[in-house]
Amino acid sequence: MLESCQNAQERWGGVHKLIDRWLQERNELIQAYDVLGAEPEALSETRKQLQEFCGRLVDYASAGHFEIYEQLTGEAKAFNDQRGLELADTLYPRIDVITEKLLAFNDLCDEGKCVAEKFKELGGLLHERFELEDCLIEVLHNAHQAQDAVQA
Repeated sequence: MLESCQNAQERWGGVHKLIDRWLQERNELIQAYDVLGAEPEALSETRKQLQEFCGRLVDYASAGHFEIYEQLTGEAKAFNDQRGLELADTLYPRIDVITEKLLAFNDLCDEGKCVAEKFKELGGLLHERFELEDCLIEVLHNAHQAQDAVQA
């Protein structure tokens, strides 16, 4: 039993820290969005802040796709969690669509075409994405963490 617990720690010990760091990045992204959102009509005048925001946006989206989702899916596979894998298969396509829209927003800003309407739309997309990600974390990680505790 101890060996099983140690194997799980070795396999997933860093996942929790990875998720914590990613959620901290999410918080920073939200704060940056709120600062810009206070006066979205002035987006063209806040070029430096907008560029910093877009950098955070791209970094956050990339971390999700290239780190977090891969880890969560790997965890579900390791625990043979069919429910979790089915959820991931259901949610990932919508997250991909949202990611494309986030990147398109970044491209608009790079071209100097960022407008308040698109910025407000981005807020709704981010909100939806965060809800989907929270669902993934809840099902794919927290459920497995509880299983480890029971087995220990």
